Amino acid sequence: MLRLLKIFTIILSFFFLTGFVPIFSIIVPGVTALTSGNLYKAGAQFIINQRIERETGKNSLTLIKDEIDKTFYKEEKNKKNQIVSIDEDLRQLVEKRIKMTRKKLDKQNLQKLIKKRINVTRSKLNLNILTQ
Repeated sequence: MLRLLKIFTIILSFFFLTGFVPIFSIIVPGVTALTSGNLYKAGAQFIINQRIERETGKNSLTLIKDEIDKTFYKEEKNKKNQIVSIDEDLRQLVEKRIKMTRKKLDKQNLQKLIKKRINVTRSKLNLNILTQ
């Protein structure tokens, strides 16, 4: 009996001290079966968890968490792209308006310069008396 207790203690310490805890994947469906009384539900839960772990390398909770994170980051990335697009549109609009304003100012400045030159030329030629 003492020998059996030592073996059981060594095996139990192996599970908890080495981080080898797949025993929980067996215990949890057993607890589900005991609490709900539904063996089919517990068996299905165990089989689904094992299949997910075999195919993805992750347990079901980690897989769901990763999928939620992936969806969240996709939405955040889309929002950032929309903001960048709006910023780019705004920048282009402002640049267009600046160019239009520069053209108008250049035209006004050119007209003022021409009028000034005409007045200077008239004054030099004593043509102030004449009107246009």
